[in-house]
Amino acid sequence: MNNNAKNKTKQIVGIGVMTAIIAVLSQITIPLPTHVPVTLQTFAVALAGYFLGWKGGAVSALVYGLLGAIGVPVFAGWSGGFSVIVGYTGGFIYGFIVMALLCGLGVKFCSDKISGKVIAIVLGIAGLACDHLLGAIQYAIVANISIGKSILLVSVPYLVKDVISVVAAYLISIELVSRLA
Repeated sequence: MNNNAKNKTKQIVGIGVMTAIIAVLSQITIPLPTHVPVTLQTFAVALAGYFLGWKGGAVSALVYGLLGAIGVPVFAGWSGGFSVIVGYTGGFIYGFIVMALLCGLGVKFCSDKISGKVIAIVLGIAGLACDHLLGAIQYAIVANISIGKSILLVSVPYLVKDVISVVAAYLISIELVSRLA
């Protein structure tokens, strides 16, 4: 098998594994009355982006979303179906694609220098901000509330956990990449 075929196989396997990790970590939930549970999805999506790069990470998040949309119970609380995509949490789910993409771009610019690491984390947090914004917008529409109230309900309470998740995913991905290289 030539190097190109090996790399392609490695990328496909990586996408599958990271999609499975997103699905598994989505099941670790703390339900809240807002219909937006506390999960480890953010960590898993950031890890997918940092570990697989912008293309692989975005594809992994897309595959996760598509599996859930067709009814595979991969979303939080073992849910699935198109109704979840258009429901309270749908904006967060398709926001994961943007988040993984930006985390992956962060790795592309990453170097061993502190500035490269800061750029990688800042891009990951920018992806997190996009995810939160998309999630809050859809939540506001579905719940028929203002965007400001939506942000206060489904974004602000999660920010500290999610920023820590992005930073932890970055640090763990560095170790994974070095060990699997």
